[in-house]
Amino acid sequence: MKNLQTKNPNYIRCIKPNDKKAAHIFTEALVCHQIRYLGLLENVRVRRAGYAFRQAYEPCLERYKMLCKQTWPHWKGPARSGVEVLFNELEIPVEEYSFGRSKIFIRNPRTLFKLEDLRKQRLEDLATLIQKIYRGWKCRTHFLLMKKSQIVIAAWYRRYAQQKRYQQTKSSALVIQSYIRGWKARKILRELKHQKRCKEAVTTIAAYWHGTQARRELRRLKEEARNKHAIAVIWAYWLGSKARRELERLKEEARRKHAVAVIWAYWLGLKVRREYRKFFRANAGKKIYEFTLQRIVQKYFLEMKNKMPSLSPIDKNWPSRPYLFLDSTHKELKRIFHLWRCKKYRDQFTDQQKLIYEEKLEASELFKDKKALYPSSVGQPFQGAYLEINKNPKYKKLKDAIEEKIIIAEVVNKINRANGKSTSRIFLLTNNNLLLADQKSGQIKSEVPLVDVTKVSMSSQNDGFFAVHLKEGSEAASKGDFLFSSDHLIEMATKLYRTTLSQTKQKLNIEISDEFLVQFRQDKVCVKFIQGDQKNGSVPTCKRKNNRLLEVAVP
Repeated sequence: MKNLQTKNPNYIRCIKPNDKKAAHIFTEALVCHQIRYLGLLENVRVRRAGYAFRQAYEPCLERYKMLCKQTWPHWKGPARSGVEVLFNELEIPVEEYSFGRSKIFIRNPRTLFKLEDLRKQRLEDLATLIQKIYRGWKCRTHFLLMKKSQIVIAAWYRRYAQQKRYQQTKSSALVIQSYIRGWKARKILRELKHQKRCKEAVTTIAAYWHGTQARRELRRLKEEARNKHAIAVIWAYWLGSKARRELERLKEEARRKHAVAVIWAYWLGLKVRREYRKFFRANAGKKIYEFTLQRIVQKYFLEMKNKMPSLSPIDKNWPSRPYLFLDSTHKELKRIFHLWRCKKYRDQFTDQQKLIYEEKLEASELFKDKKALYPSSVGQPFQGAYLEINKNPKYKKLKDAIEEKIIIAEVVNKINRANGKSTSRIFLLTNNNLLLADQKSGQIKSEVPLVDVTKVSMSSQNDGFFAVHLKEGSEAASKGDFLFSSDHLIEMATKLYRTTLSQTKQKLNIEISDEFLVQFRQDKVCVKFIQGDQKNGSVPTCKRKNNRLLEVAVP
């Protein structure tokens, strides 16, 4: 019982809404049957006959103290007295409640519900009061801060205004002082200059006189020096002539001594040959010479056999010549060997490979040391058909419209003549024409005969922009020249050059310059290539500046 008295027990009964154990199904007959036979109605009647609610004085006063002005916010007396004052203030009938030793007992639940409603309403009023007080405090704090800020700003502004006025006054005073001092200084300067000119007049006359005397003395000294130098030169020439005569004498003496030694050597050789001629045949010397020469040549070829360089045409290694008299033979043998290994290297290529190398050679002659993009294209084979039109059913209509052999099929960016923006186009090169088609639909947009192409222009930088110039007055040039951007610029320009040469028997002009003119309708526009900055990224960008200028920023 002591344990129960410390708790707040509740009477709980569980009611099953249906026998299916399913949600959202309420069987009224089943619920009424459970209420009737579980004795719930009897419990309610018993509860109503007594007190429906009981609670200790301290929690009751703590919960409902805001309903009375005398108990709010704090009650300083006993909790029971506070509850009595609270219930008297609320005018609750005496028969509705009863006071125990430690608890209050409420008979009717409606009384409890009324207390809860009053408490809820009062809490809302208290919340409104707290909000009102907080907002008032916040606005007052903000007002005080603004007032303080206004005072500080006004003080600083007055200080600034006074400082500015002081600076203006000071500046004006300095200007006036400077003008007065300048006037005084100029007056003194004029007086000093006059005095200086008077003093310098005497000095100038004296200087001219001293200068005249010095020049006379200088001319005299120069004349003496020339006379002394002439004597020294004559003496040097005489000594040189004497030394040269002595040198000629010594050379002649040396030549005579050498001639005596040579004649003596020849005389000894003649004596030896005469003495030993009887022991040898008359032509033995010639045979010995031929045998020695043949052995040297044989040894030379055997050594060359073991020292031959590789069969690569770019290998420039070659053994050094062992004897001076074989110099011409050595050079001729090197030339023959190089021609032979080049022929061996060419013989291993098919006709298709020969055509590829011819195109690479043509590209080297056109762009090497001229276009910065060329070195990166050397290792890339020329494919031509980057866009497989024959295998793509989307381009069947485009394939049927072209009867010639397609040399290049590539997607390029065509630069808009009006604003410099790019549009994707299919670039097709045949034996006789240059065609542009829409990438999505495959419809031919432009067709240019190769005889109307006069020039191709590009920059010297590492970009893929190039312009195709058309013959003025031709039907294809009605809108002007074309400006493209491609990832395979070197290949496209090379194939266009070779195809035009084959078709027209004339070389296509390839202009490489960072600034060139193009014809856009009736206007001549300058295409200028500049160095781009970091905000443009790593891709070249094109922008139309005005009617006469189009800039391409290259990273």
